[in-house]
Amino acid sequence: MNIDVLLFAGLAENAGDSKISLSFADEQVNVQAVRNELKNLLPNMEDLIEKSMVAVNQEYATNDVILSVGDEIALIPPVSGG
Repeated sequence: MNIDVLLFAGLAENAGDSKISLSFADEQVNVQAVRNELKNLLPNMEDLIEKSMVAVNQEYATNDVILSVGDEIALIPPVSGG
């Protein structure tokens, strides 16, 4: 299964792109598997990946949500400012 993940803020900056494509041998992939693969690809961002919210088809999703082909997945890191 191929999954495109939209990245925002520091995640996009570190990856050098706002979208990253992932390939999985499994046909059943959940949000946690996406997080794990991103942590393998961007090891220096592991903490930020784990703290980020994930949206599937523009709705926040928990790690156990199973993904389908064509789903829009976005990783949204926490923001701070003042």
